[in-house]
Amino acid sequence: MASSFELTTLGHRIRHHRLARGYTLDELGALVGVAGSQLSLIENGKREPKLSLLQEIARATETEVTELLSREPPNRRAALEIELERAQTSPFFRQLGIPPVKVTKGTSDETIEAVLGLHRELLRRERATIASPEEARRANTELRLRMRETANHLPEIERLAEKQLKAAGHSTGALTHRTVSIMAEQLGFELIYVADLPHSARSVTDLEHGRIYLPPASIPGGHGLRSMALQAMAHRLLGHRPPTDYADFLQQRLEINYYAACCLMPETSSVAFLTQAKKDRNLAVEDFRDAFGVTHEAAAMRMTNLMTTHLGIRLHFLRVDGDGAISRVYENDGLPLPTDVTGSVEGQVVCKKFSARSAFAEHNRTTEHYQYTDTPAGTFWCSTQTGTTSDGDFSITVGVPFDDARWFRGRETAKRGISHCPDESCCRRPDTEAAERWQGKAWPSARVHRHMFSPLPRGMFPGVDDAEVFAFLDRHADG
Repeated sequence: MASSFELTTLGHRIRHHRLARGYTLDELGALVGVAGSQLSLIENGKREPKLSLLQEIARATETEVTELLSREPPNRRAALEIELERAQTSPFFRQLGIPPVKVTKGTSDETIEAVLGLHRELLRRERATIASPEEARRANTELRLRMRETANHLPEIERLAEKQLKAAGHSTGALTHRTVSIMAEQLGFELIYVADLPHSARSVTDLEHGRIYLPPASIPGGHGLRSMALQAMAHRLLGHRPPTDYADFLQQRLEINYYAACCLMPETSSVAFLTQAKKDRNLAVEDFRDAFGVTHEAAAMRMTNLMTTHLGIRLHFLRVDGDGAISRVYENDGLPLPTDVTGSVEGQVVCKKFSARSAFAEHNRTTEHYQYTDTPAGTFWCSTQTGTTSDGDFSITVGVPFDDARWFRGRETAKRGISHCPDESCCRRPDTEAAERWQGKAWPSARVHRHMFSPLPRGMFPGVDDAEVFAFLDRHADG
């Protein structure tokens, strides 16, 4: 049995060929041996015709049965009516509790298009709200696991970055702002620094006029101007289109961040630097950072891209907020990390015994702090440095299994922690005596982690206010 929409399309095609031959319903009915009222039911998708009747209709209208049975609407008007019927019979529309629009011969195409436009926008907004925190976390977890399988290394983007750097004349040392400008010019873009960027965008690329708008100063937390410009260029180089869902958005964000890192710390020179440091048994995030003029976090993340593939060292990276919640993570060395039911790590609170949290108590927070930590999965050595942004404190940690600590500066540290997490007795369950003393006599008011209120997808790009962006472009189009 044909579906209702197949019958609707069939009815439109029969009507199209009937009118093309100049027949009324009664005239065609007389030719095929049925009443005009019966043909009307068929053309309106209310009744399914027998094959023999279809053959008679095809003969009378000088067409083929296969032509009548095609699933394509016969013309633009039919396509509009079918789409509107589909929209108005959807569960989403029925939930609105409003009557459907009845289409007649006098209903103009423009009217149908306007109603369809409202349906599409309502559906888009509904889908955006469905993109729940759980969906975002699942997409992020899937991406993290895929990158773990590749050792967090993307060779095609590595090669693309080296090619662009070579074309711009960069060979060694820290990448200069001037070289970044040359790279933009070679792609047909001019870098322009403005103070009125939309609050939700790091940069805005004007494809029509070949301009990349950037803020006049770096964003707190490490998003330098060079990095932001390179990320904007990466969208173009990598052929990105507006993301179709949150997973697509996350993949694009990963790729542009990766490209920027490849340009700021090119693979060839970075691997040479790290290889020599390993040979000297003097690997250190701070040295790698200073050699290429990047942030501590950028250098730490770049190590995860290169050290497993090129040096055979498995490692982990953690960015932890001052309240202990993990905001960014990578591991391929087996470090036990807290997860929720979706497998997501981001937003979970890391063990208090990890250096990622214990380092907040250190008085000297300008240098790296080292620690060995015994865990149920083995002993890990870690290097941690802390920092502060407008959002509060954070720590950056790079660590490796015990056997690989011999390649790093700080391996001689005597500081040691013992973690039994995920056993709640480690750091989540109160001391028995204190619990008995205060049970029923205290009422703490819990603080909700920022991850609970993170922006969810909306518009062309998740988290970006489209209207604000387009208003910004209108202001600068003639600038």
